[in-house]
Amino acid sequence: MIRINEEVKKALAEGKAVVALESTIISHGMPYPKNVETALRVEAEVRKNGAIPATIGIIDGVGVIGMTKDEIEEFGKRKGILKTSRRDLPVIFAKKLWGATTVATTMILAREAGIEVFVTGGVGGVHRGAQETFDISADLQELANTDVTVVCAGAKAILDLKLTLEYLETYGVTVLGYKTNELADFYTAHSGLQLEYKVDSPLEAAEIIKAKRINHLKGGILISNPIPEEYAMDKKIIDKCIDDAIKEMDKLGIHGKDSTPFLLAKICELTKGDSLESNIRLVLNNAKIGAQIANEYAKIK
Repeated sequence: MIRINEEVKKALAEGKAVVALESTIISHGMPYPKNVETALRVEAEVRKNGAIPATIGIIDGVGVIGMTKDEIEEFGKRKGILKTSRRDLPVIFAKKLWGATTVATTMILAREAGIEVFVTGGVGGVHRGAQETFDISADLQELANTDVTVVCAGAKAILDLKLTLEYLETYGVTVLGYKTNELADFYTAHSGLQLEYKVDSPLEAAEIIKAKRINHLKGGILISNPIPEEYAMDKKIIDKCIDDAIKEMDKLGIHGKDSTPFLLAKICELTKGDSLESNIRLVLNNAKIGAQIANEYAKIK
């Protein structure tokens, strides 16, 4: 149930670097036309750093690996595209619907296509208050089971980062800090949560990926790449905005897959757009590092 873009297919066949990109950020993460502009900027950043971008989405029930510019434009404008996680895939495929891929589904489809490196903004994780609600993103189980390396700015800052890190450790997910021993905090570089391992170059990251794959150690690798300091937000300000947004979400009774888009939009409103700009900058930075890692991995695998 997948269709691979010819450029992507050729690059994979020749053993060249390919970087997977998600489509939820287009349909649910940002308003039009900023979403399309950002998606194309991210693809351009991947190309600038020597890799082929493969934006992934589901169109008429078919997983498209490497969406065209026109398809990305349609994703940005089209209403009613379903946010699609692993549980939704059978329905989306069978009913021939349009689906925006989350981290989990992008990993699934990237793995089917043979793409190792996937770049995103932040992964899902353990939600605040999960001790009572059991609200835990399917992204974490995908990281535990699917052989794809995810380059991100940590988990989304609206989550419980400490519990997310504990969950990843419990399920044996290798977590690497890129040039840092601290988990990235999405809008800021510093979470205060220490990581066991850091890598100081794309080649070092690629060597760890190779070691995991050749030893048949199932599951993903999460590379936490902090937002550049010049684009980071003031931690006190963003933390207050997140707390206020969560209170409003709880008051309105919003939960499940609707919670993240609501919170990101509300935080953007409360920060007068500053959080959206930081979001864009961190994704571009992840695209740069992810493409460099994919290049090194293509050379040594």
